[in-house]
Amino acid sequence: MHPVDPRRQRRILSILVVSAILIWIDSTVLGIALERLADPVDGLGATPGQLQWALGIYSLFFATALFAAGALGDRFGHRTVLMSGMAVFGASSAWAAWADGPVSLILARALMGIGGAMIMPTSMAIIGWVFPPERRAGAIAAWSASAGIGVAVGPVLGGLLIDHFWWGSVFLINLPIVAAGLVGAALVVPNPRSPQRRRFDPLGLGLSTFGLLGVTYGLIEGGQSGGWGRWQVWGSIAAGVLLITAFLYSELKEAHPSFDPRLFRNRQFAAGNVGMATLFLTITGQSFYLTFYLQGARGLTALHAGLLSLPGATGVVIGSALGARLVRRFSVAAVSGTALAVFAGCHVLNLTFSVDTSLVWYCVVGGVAGIAIGTAVAPTSAAILSTLPMERIGAGSAVNNAIRQVGSVLGIAVLGTIVSNVYQHSIAPSLAGLPDAAREAASGSAEATRRTAAAIGRPELVGQANDSFIHSMHVAALSAAGFALFGAIALILAFRAKTTPAQAPAAPEPAEVEGAAAAVVGVTVERAG
Repeated sequence: MHPVDPRRQRRILSILVVSAILIWIDSTVLGIALERLADPVDGLGATPGQLQWALGIYSLFFATALFAAGALGDRFGHRTVLMSGMAVFGASSAWAAWADGPVSLILARALMGIGGAMIMPTSMAIIGWVFPPERRAGAIAAWSASAGIGVAVGPVLGGLLIDHFWWGSVFLINLPIVAAGLVGAALVVPNPRSPQRRRFDPLGLGLSTFGLLGVTYGLIEGGQSGGWGRWQVWGSIAAGVLLITAFLYSELKEAHPSFDPRLFRNRQFAAGNVGMATLFLTITGQSFYLTFYLQGARGLTALHAGLLSLPGATGVVIGSALGARLVRRFSVAAVSGTALAVFAGCHVLNLTFSVDTSLVWYCVVGGVAGIAIGTAVAPTSAAILSTLPMERIGAGSAVNNAIRQVGSVLGIAVLGTIVSNVYQHSIAPSLAGLPDAAREAASGSAEATRRTAAAIGRPELVGQANDSFIHSMHVAALSAAGFALFGAIALILAFRAKTTPAQAPAAPEPAEVEGAAAAVVGVTVERAG
């Protein structure tokens, strides 16, 4: 490919930033609409399980489609795949905005995950091809800043739209961004292809996708009113585990697999990924229940709830810079391990949240949690990559990014299910005296209990619903703290010696740049509180 002049490089980068903002806005904006989506009049009447699917399906398909997107870019050109991803993202956003039911919304979100997966690796590959080594780090940093923009803007803009329009308006944010990105990409962005094309792996794609779907379905189904004793729950989990095992076995047989399990033989690589998986699991799970805490139990508007996410988002930015400084003087264990332990402590502090807790305190906890997240992510990501030889960085970073997305899926499934199970058990005595139909209608969630209380003229049930939800949120927060603490211990034990990230080679291959940068950028924070 011929050298690109600096002026055109800046235009190309601006287009790639626009396309990346899509990913980060969409990863945060739906959370602000969950309370409205649960409303059968102004929303879709979605159950907690359906809302878990609407959130988690995006990360699930994002994770499994990442490897295929990179291989398609090598074969057909990265701009071609980038523009296809934006088109898919725009079409599925319009579908989601006018979805006529929860199932339709879930399917649209799955398609959005595929579109997002086509955008991220191809954007990084284009940066690798367009920018010379001496300017590449700055381009990646500018592209990475799009994450902060999306995380900060998404909940606030989404809350503003929810308060003034219908719930589907949150997805219309994407349409003008898609239009601008498509026009800019067609006019400005080149279409590089790799001379060494990665193999497309349909078997691995199918096994990993259906395996994760099986496990996720079982976990979410276990949180519904039928409980954990049904064959659908354990059967789907068992089938999912078998398919994932088959996926790992098939990858072990490949000389150049998309997802290389052999990398986990490296103790520090394995521990680093465990730490990041637990971090993202707890972030996304917490974002799910805090949405219902703020807008349901406390009755805040969507905009107000969106504004309360800003201390956490700001904390992530501060923590990222802080972590990069501290790791130069101290070990990864001391910096990232301590930060993850602090994040576990912030989950414990969620136990202080009640229906009348000061929102100033909520913001303080959110800000500290955000700083802990930022401090943990960048040093750990760099340390994970530094444990590998340079020729394995591309493969290792692809694994790292996939593990994060899987952690996000499991966070919504596991912590959301804990909230549902504990709530149903806690509210049952309060509903015992109701007629069968009213009891069944009220038992699924706090939102359902409040609606039933209004319909049958039992206002005291609202307070009982709030108390039961707060209790279920506290149990989920303690579980999240346990996951985060486990990740902290894994990091501390694996990185006890002082570790400084290895210096990158002067001119890495574009495929390596694609994977490594994507691994460092993947911070998705819906609520850091």
